[in-house]
Amino acid sequence: MLWLSELLIQNYGLESFAALTEAVKARARDGEMFLRMDVRPPFPDTPEDWEERLEAAFSTAPRR
Repeated sequence: MLWLSELLIQNYGLESFAALTEAVKARARDGEMFLRMDVRPPFPDTPEDWEERLEAAFSTAPRR
């Protein structure tokens, strides 16, 4: 299970919501099956519907 807080800690160099979205997609492609959003992303460009956008990125990423 992928926790959003864990992903942010592991990728502390991320600087935008777009970069976070790509990191979420990469982890989904690597085989993660579940995403838990336990914190709000700390980026100034984080949209109001951030949960839906990250869930969509995670669930539509092609799996290996």
